[in-house]
Amino acid sequence: MYAQEENHRTMDRRTFLKYSGILGMGFAFGGLMPVSESVAFNRKLYKVTRARLSMGTFAAITVMHPSKAEAEEVIGMAFEEMDRVARLVNRYQSASAIGMLNRDGYISDLPLEVSEVIARSLYFHKASNGAFDITVKPLVDFYKAHFATHQAPPSEAELAKVLDLVDASQIRFDGHTIRFAKDGMGVTLDGIAKGYIIDCGAKVIERHGMKHALINAGGDIRAIGGKDSRIPWKVAIQNPDKEGPYVDTITMVNGAIATSGNYEVYFDQEKLYHHIVNPETGRSPLESTSVTVLAGNTMDADALSTTGFVLGPLAGKKFIENVPGTECLILSSTGARVMSNGWPSA
Repeated sequence: MYAQEENHRTMDRRTFLKYSGILGMGFAFGGLMPVSESVAFNRKLYKVTRARLSMGTFAAITVMHPSKAEAEEVIGMAFEEMDRVARLVNRYQSASAIGMLNRDGYISDLPLEVSEVIARSLYFHKASNGAFDITVKPLVDFYKAHFATHQAPPSEAELAKVLDLVDASQIRFDGHTIRFAKDGMGVTLDGIAKGYIIDCGAKVIERHGMKHALINAGGDIRAIGGKDSRIPWKVAIQNPDKEGPYVDTITMVNGAIATSGNYEVYFDQEKLYHHIVNPETGRSPLESTSVTVLAGNTMDADALSTTGFVLGPLAGKKFIENVPGTECLILSSTGARVMSNGWPSA
């Protein structure tokens, strides 16, 4: 979600580390998360890191480059590109493309970026037999409003009325124009857009010749190369209860990683109702507590982690293993670890 996108307040280093997870509250970032840092990494490279609020979370970009000034300039351009794309897909802004689509049920001349995210979303909807579905917006909004008013889950009859609006196959889309087949439908790209936005930032970095960089936005990570030609990036995966040791640690050279969990946004204290919902039943899946996916790009990793969560540990693992170039680590609600055959534990 991107509700805090415009909020770029300056924070002191300890406050940033507290909220970003270095003090044990969240995803580990391999020691790459000061608000601003430029230090010599070796005789040939500087490590330049900038971090700020973006997309409603804390984002950091680290570039390893011989020139501090060039690295800082490119990081700034990458953040600008990420902010630009985030505005297009922000469903909380009525003037955004997604905001207008949800309001009017129709939009023509879609921005290229929105078209690409919609197209990939519909691809995963079909490939997963409906498990990934961007039309769950009415459900998510309904749960949020119902719990805020009643502090209790809805009845089956109430849920059925909203569930009738959920079905991505009822989207009419030709790459340029999109229309809902039913009045009252809406889309949320929260399960895929953050990954796409990160990928857009990565393209800026690569386009300017940077060969070693890492973007991290709330635990969704895109790696460009390694720290240098010999050393990979090291990433630790958060424990869903945010206490105790990390679930796992991996090393990365190129590629992306994303995690979906029931600990991110939830509507009841028991976390039985959270922001991930099964589009078939209307209920939040309870078999998993977190799903982490490695993929070639962050958009796919983002969408696949959501899909895997909806499907459950065993079906999710099977689905993700059938997607070329992807691996997964799923933590079940019983504490079992379900890993794809190629999961690269450090």
